[in-house]
Amino acid sequence: MGKENPKPAYTKEQMVTTATPFAHPLYVMLKPAGARCNLRCKYCYYLEKAGLYPDGEAHTMSDGLLEKFVREYIESQTTGEVLFTWHGGEPLLRPLSFYQKAMALQRKYAGGRHIANSIQTNGTLLTDEWCRFFRENHWLVGVSIDGPQTFHDHYRSDRKGNPSFRRVMQGIELLKRHDVDWNAMAVVNNLNGDHPHEFYQFFKDIGCHYLQFTPIVERNEDGRVTDFSVRPGQWGAFICTLFDEWVHQDVGTRFIQLFDATLANWMGLPPGVCTMARTCGHAGVMEHNGDVYACDHFVFPEYKLGNIRERSLAEMMYSEPQQQFGMAKHTALPSQCMSCPYLFACNGECPKNRFLTTASGETGLNYLCEGYRAFFEHVAPYMDYMKNELLHQRPAANIMKAII
Repeated sequence: MGKENPKPAYTKEQMVTTATPFAHPLYVMLKPAGARCNLRCKYCYYLEKAGLYPDGEAHTMSDGLLEKFVREYIESQTTGEVLFTWHGGEPLLRPLSFYQKAMALQRKYAGGRHIANSIQTNGTLLTDEWCRFFRENHWLVGVSIDGPQTFHDHYRSDRKGNPSFRRVMQGIELLKRHDVDWNAMAVVNNLNGDHPHEFYQFFKDIGCHYLQFTPIVERNEDGRVTDFSVRPGQWGAFICTLFDEWVHQDVGTRFIQLFDATLANWMGLPPGVCTMARTCGHAGVMEHNGDVYACDHFVFPEYKLGNIRERSLAEMMYSEPQQQFGMAKHTALPSQCMSCPYLFACNGECPKNRFLTTASGETGLNYLCEGYRAFFEHVAPYMDYMKNELLHQRPAANIMKAII
């Protein structure tokens, strides 16, 4: 569900801040299999995107379109590092030969740049062959898994309604056996949101050192929040409890995206994840047929930037509509957010969740505001301490000794 793989918030790469859009890396997530997936997760927001395209259309990317994307994507970068992100649906529905061809094209057009690849999968289709490929080519693999079996299988089943947990765990064991770099990408919902201890201990038990979890917030056609969505107060309690365990035991050894991003914002550094950044618009998405949209969560006709067959990636991603989309993350915030002492840490979170009305009647308040406010108030003294340690070139992990 998430678009960006977790990493420490205080790496050298994040010590550079920029003011101009062209100085940011340009990210376009690629969906080579469209919205197709072998699972039918009850909370998935993306399967319905298949409805944007004719039923008879083959929802797979052609070789010609793949080459055009690879060439333009590399050429559009303003830095020497190029990250390809493969997403879905389920990207492993494309054969291994497709990705081998993609890597050959990357080498062809690299032009001296360093190319890296990451892929997000539900893990059920992983094999020894896939894992050898990922290991040999240094791919980072994000695996979607929602915690212990009871929590995971409640919402993540296949087309026949069969549970998927055991197949996901088999995939993770294969990744570990082949020494593939991997991280876990979990959804926090109304069920596992009440069990932060069990949730976190599970990921520690399976040897996960990089964890990203995303609060699921979806609405029905009538605008009401779905039953499976995490509740604001529940979300706040979940992340506060999990933070307490992490800050006492695991700083510097287990990297949790939300906590790393929060510490980065505390230090005035780029948070490394769009939801917590001041602006967005640097991470688009391209569908199997070349259509490019403003964001993975905004694949709607009104946010379509064009098609790569008709406009270049750079032209679309640096267009005025996309720049306005990115800036609106900050400029569209209600006054309640603008006056909040934690605006620097939250930045209003993701615009897709801003559908509440403030007490004064302004629109645009984030549904999860209550939970995030509780979290920032709770972690403030810890963040202050870790910030001070890092500013004095000492490890943030010193916090664990200070609070014994």
